Amino acid sequence: MFKDILVHLDGGERDPLRITAAMALAKRFGGRLTGLFARLEHQGLAVVAHRASDAFEAAASQSERQFAACLDGSGLDSRWWRLAHGEPAHVLAETAVCARFHDLTILGQHHDGKNAPEQLIEQVVVQSGRPVLILPSVGDYPTIGSNALVAWNGGREAARALNDSMALLEGADVVEVVSVRRGEATVPAAGLPPLSITDHLARHGAKVTREVLAGDDIGVMDLLLSRACDQGADLLVMGALSGEGLPFFKGGGTRHILKHMTLPVLMSH
Repeated sequence: MFKDILVHLDGGERDPLRITAAMALAKRFGGRLTGLFARLEHQGLAVVAHRASDAFEAAASQSERQFAACLDGSGLDSRWWRLAHGEPAHVLAETAVCARFHDLTILGQHHDGKNAPEQLIEQVVVQSGRPVLILPSVGDYPTIGSNALVAWNGGREAARALNDSMALLEGADVVEVVSVRRGEATVPAAGLPPLSITDHLARHGAKVTREVLAGDDIGVMDLLLSRACDQGADLLVMGALSGEGLPFFKGGGTRHILKHMTLPVLMSH
């Protein structure tokens, strides 16, 4: 259950949409909502001095007023936090630290002009140890998790993401577990237990179906996004791989999704 939710705010035009989506989830799970103002500093001397410029302070004050206005009359338990300054490394590190103290963190997809480090999502996913819900940079999200697609390869990250999203999957109208097969289908070795991810989800009351797609002619991540679009999914659940200290392709799929996503994505590492 998501009883303690953090939503990232950077003073951008998409903040109200993230707040609205976060409020809906907080109401659904009876949770508390924390707004975290964390954005880049654009004044060079302030960056070097690790202090907030007048413009940063003004943006923080505006963010606090906007958050309060959105929550006014909602009846939700809420609070507003801010970082002391906007030096890039500080924003990355402290946002990840704040995420560790919440059940779910909600971030916005990076886009040109966004007042947050481009690496913010990946850093929070990898460094926080908590699930992260990323909302696209376009469109709105009247529902999140009523029609869910789960990317499943049997790996550690996929298992972590599935478990972290269980509260959403249990209440979904539709849950489709999708795997991508490359080449010829393999026959399970004799003597193995009858492992079944659909059986596991069904035990949680999820309305689950299973699909194995052939991935020879299209990239795996594009195939997942295409399937999500075809199914009208409003949530993609997937494990995240980091490129840090690993060959680049190990984190390439995660970055591809973050760049090209068209629906909310819940990632765990």
